[in-house]
Parts: sequence; structure tokens; C-alpha cells
Amino acid sequence: MNHISWESEVGAGERFRFGDNWARFLELLDEERVERAMHSLTDMLGMGGLEGRTFLDVGSGSGLFSLAAGRLGADVISFDYDPQSVACTAELKRRFCPNDDRWRVERGSALDPEYLARLGKFDIVYSWGVLHHTGAMWPALANVADAVGPKGHLFIAIYNDQGRASRFWTGVKRAYVRSPGPVKWAILLASFVRLWGPTVIRDTLRARPMGSWKNYLQQGGRGMDPWRDVVDWVGGYPFEVARPEEILDFYRDRGFQLERMKTCGGGLGCNEFVFVRI
Repeated sequence: MNHISWESEVGAGERFRFGDNWARFLELLDEERVERAMHSLTDMLGMGGLEGRTFLDVGSGSGLFSLAAGRLGADVISFDYDPQSVACTAELKRRFCPNDDRWRVERGSALDPEYLARLGKFDIVYSWGVLHHTGAMWPALANVADAVGPKGHLFIAIYNDQGRASRFWTGVKRAYVRSPGPVKWAILLASFVRLWGPTVIRDTLRARPMGSWKNYLQQGGRGMDPWRDVVDWVGGYPFEVARPEEILDFYRDRGFQLERMKTCGGGLGCNEFVFVRI
């Protein structure tokens, strides 16, 4: 894997610095968020715990879900392409479980099949909201499938294809990563109004101003933060999308069976899938 390519992509305005956003999210991380993340894993996977299982976190970001998997009993390997995301995951490990030899943090790429092959096979391969940011989503989707062991589970989340709306947001994201700081803030604030404006107005009319914002942690269920999610959404480039049926067909052809799916109702956001290798 060519580590220099990340720096060149960022410098050329072709990639968002995801790790910068995750570093700020770590300032907010507490036990409640960890518990929410743990619950979201067990809920989607349909498992009470992960004892005795191996867990690969592809694109670990902040490291929150690697930590959650470890707390649930799994042996964890985390990797990310973004060096600051790797640093965030390592910092989370240092902060919460510095002596845990069942959790390994590395730098790697979902587009590097040789790297993935060296890691081996896993009971659970997890990649939430990551593979559509690689710049080559379909090869990445194929590569992570190869890391799933016999009767293992693949838990992914991929941005929903909204047609024209997805093309609009692709343009916004491209403009954001290529713009200087002041213009970035203008794009971010305009996008915030578009994303949150109707909800803020609705909450105000219901006499609960900013209620959805304040209850985001409880409503979202994944331990995330609303502002950091806005920044991640607006800046998240490269950006690709897929319809649910495209993902289903892709993995069916590779020997997987759908175990659970949660869609975003055809709107903006990610569709979540849990597949099992048959």
C-alpha cells in the first residue's frame, strides 16, 4: 500500500481529512456513547455478546466501534487509511484499555487485497459508512467480503443512492474539500441550514426548540454527535452511493445471505446490511 497517496490526495483536494473530525469527536466521548455503540452492534448482529469471536473494523475512524466490540468480548483488529484516524483509534485504546493485547490497531487500506489477506479471516467484518469513501467502492466491497470467514458475518453501511440529490451532494463535497478555510465554513453553514433547518423549525413550532439536536444521542443510537456528523457528511469525499438492491445482488453473487437490513427510507443517509457467509 502506498501511504504517500493519502497525503497527495488531500493536497490535491481529492480527499477529506476524516481524522481531523474524529479527533474532535474524541473530546466528547464518554461511557454513555460507548454503551450506545455496544448496543447498536449487538442489536444489528442479533448477538448478546461477541465472546470468542474475531472482529475486523475496516475504517475504524475514532475507534469507538472497535472499543465497543472489545468490550463485548471480541478479539479486534482495527485499521484505517487516514493516519489521523489511526492515531484516534490508538488514542482511544490507550485511554480505555492500554494493556488489552486482544486489540490491535494498524494503518491499512480496504483497497489493498494483499494487506487484507495477511490479516486472515474473521467471524465479523464491520465497516460502517466507510467503503463509499474509498474512491473505488465496488472493489472495496469485494475485498472486505474476502475477509469474512466460514459462516461469518459482514456488517456494512453504504450511502443510499438518491439519484439527483446524490449528484448534488457529490458536488457540494467536492467543492468543500477543494476550497480554502473561509469558503469551507460558508459551505458547511449553508449545508447545515439545508440539513437541519426543517427539523429546527418543526421543533420550535412544537415548543421544543432544538429538541432533536439535544436528543440526537438517544435517537441516533450509535453514540455519535450531531455536529461532527454534519461535518463528516458535508466533507465526506470521495463519495459513492448504491441502491439497496445493488448491494443485495452483489453479495448474493459472492455467497452471502442477507440476515438483516435497515434502510434510510429512500432518503439521505446510509442503508445498513448484515450478511452471513453461506
